[in-house]
Amino acid sequence: MIIFRRLFSRLLCCRTGGVFLFALIFVGIAQAVRLALLCKEAGSVAWDTSLLAALAWGLLFDIGTVSFFSLPLAILLAALPMHTFDKKWLQWMAHLAGFVILNLLLFSALAEWVFWEEFGARFNFIAVDYLIYTTEVIGNIRESYPLPLLLSTLTLSALLLHLAIVQSGLPKQWFEAAAQPWPQRLRLTAVWLCIPLVAGILLNEQLLPEFANNYNRELGKNGIWSFAAAFRHNELDYRQFYTTIESKKAYAQMGRELEQDGSRLLDPAAQDTLRLVGKVGEEMLPNVIQITVESLSSSFLGANNLPSLTPNLDALASQSLVFDNFYATGTRTDRGMEALALSLPPTPGRSLIKRPKNEHLFTMGSVFRDKGYDTAFIYGGYGYFDNMNYFFGNNGYRIVDRTSVDPDDVTFANAWGASDEDLFRWTLREADAGHDTGKPFHFFVMTTSNHRPYTFPEGRIDLPSKTSGRNGAVKYTDYAIGQLIREASTRPWFKNTVFVIVADHCASSAGKSELPVMKYHIPLFIYAPGGQIAPGRVKTLASQIDFAPTLLGLLNWNYQSRFFGHDVMRIQEKDAHAFMGNYQKVGHLEQGVFTVLKPVRKLASYLCNLDTGALVSLPENTRTIEETVSYYQVASDMFRDGTYLEISSSERVTYINK
Repeated sequence: MIIFRRLFSRLLCCRTGGVFLFALIFVGIAQAVRLALLCKEAGSVAWDTSLLAALAWGLLFDIGTVSFFSLPLAILLAALPMHTFDKKWLQWMAHLAGFVILNLLLFSALAEWVFWEEFGARFNFIAVDYLIYTTEVIGNIRESYPLPLLLSTLTLSALLLHLAIVQSGLPKQWFEAAAQPWPQRLRLTAVWLCIPLVAGILLNEQLLPEFANNYNRELGKNGIWSFAAAFRHNELDYRQFYTTIESKKAYAQMGRELEQDGSRLLDPAAQDTLRLVGKVGEEMLPNVIQITVESLSSSFLGANNLPSLTPNLDALASQSLVFDNFYATGTRTDRGMEALALSLPPTPGRSLIKRPKNEHLFTMGSVFRDKGYDTAFIYGGYGYFDNMNYFFGNNGYRIVDRTSVDPDDVTFANAWGASDEDLFRWTLREADAGHDTGKPFHFFVMTTSNHRPYTFPEGRIDLPSKTSGRNGAVKYTDYAIGQLIREASTRPWFKNTVFVIVADHCASSAGKSELPVMKYHIPLFIYAPGGQIAPGRVKTLASQIDFAPTLLGLLNWNYQSRFFGHDVMRIQEKDAHAFMGNYQKVGHLEQGVFTVLKPVRKLASYLCNLDTGALVSLPENTRTIEETVSYYQVASDMFRDGTYLEISSSERVTYINK
């Protein structure tokens, strides 16, 4: 005990003694928060050995977290000259830094309490999400809590704690110890360096036991560590935070839903969506160029703007199959890509494009490859953004982006990428090369021009670059698409190509309601100059997850599918639906009823007017809730369990037309 006390005193009174005290205070506050949360949930936690294990794990995570935060301070103190703190003004600066650090620690403790009070968990991806929606979050906090009183109380508490440290005489000893020789400082800093290194290697929240009681598991975490882990893994666990039903029931519900468009489950008893999609007659194998347009709301098209911002698309509409009630599933590009490629509802948290273990999934591209197509992802920007290149590259697509073309192939660019004209020129070149090989091709093309700062080559349209804002960007993208179609019409492969024009999401997702339905309304045109797909208007409700099965159905393809979407051309109006969500809330719209699932197993039902977007609260309906839950629960489970995969050789069957 005497040896331990001497060692403790020595650590506390050396030059880095302030860092050691910071670590002690950090761990002390973290333990106090854990104890307070334990008292709050005393009636819900499991009072058994798992609680002791949780508390032990919690201490380990506290030590690991503070080791990372302490390291910069330790390095700074080691690097400062010997007589730095002989100067009074530097001593005052050190006191100020100490006071600010104490304030931040107490603020973090308060934030953890508030977060737990709402979500019953440590910081997770919802907290990360709050960094995105800062305006709404700060407004909510101001309305919910006496913020001036809380902040002034925190400041006073930090001041009192700091004064207590000053009264102990420790700061004076630190300043005197600042003259410590360099070799001694180096040895101490080496110790501080080793602790976070070991913690980074050995500590991982995935190692935390799966306690039967989730409160126990949450108590075993450190909020700041959990926040960093959530930011890294980009995931919000569906089963932990959302309404669930029994798995067998959910898969049975999904089976009934998926067979509404005439497809047939291979094994109705299996926990899988694998089924046969069959058509009578000859399959068509045209090339497919899918132009996914950045932020193209339906409101930008046609008579919604006079003079029209989209004269080329308006002209193309009369020659295309146009879907009038088509909706995006999310509010960001990665969500649009996810739904269009994977035909999956927008599961909570980040898009699957950004999550780990997203390789070899069942995609529209995997179906095209099975039919002998060359598949490519063509992007005007740098595809490392939003993990695009990794996702498409590990799901069977060739990558063509700004890094893979010659610098001379970029005639105009901004921070987001090359102009749409450049992108479409690359696309034409890839199509020419594909035609020369005699192999059909499917290109997933993603534009960037309709994005802030809204710059584009001058002289193309009657609006100036940048200063005309989004209107100019929309009109330029429309101009570039018109140029693409005109250039393509001179190619020998033109009549054997289907062109798809679809948006990734709307230009704005803000609205008064939880999920403003009208802010998800986007265009979908399918243009087949060779007559493979007849022009017309489709009024049936649909969303981006319906795109892949609908397009393949229009091509009269027989294939095995795991898609969650419907072939819109083969379902009854009463079965048509749309999915949409943001990072936290996910919704399902069917027969005018909009069901929204929210964290902490909350839900709401509304009567939705698609003409105005108005939502009127409805009583809960078991049928619509279970249908909504089934889609999101099964989609989340299949991705988590690694079963939403491309068709393996053992799963392949021969489909016989009947």
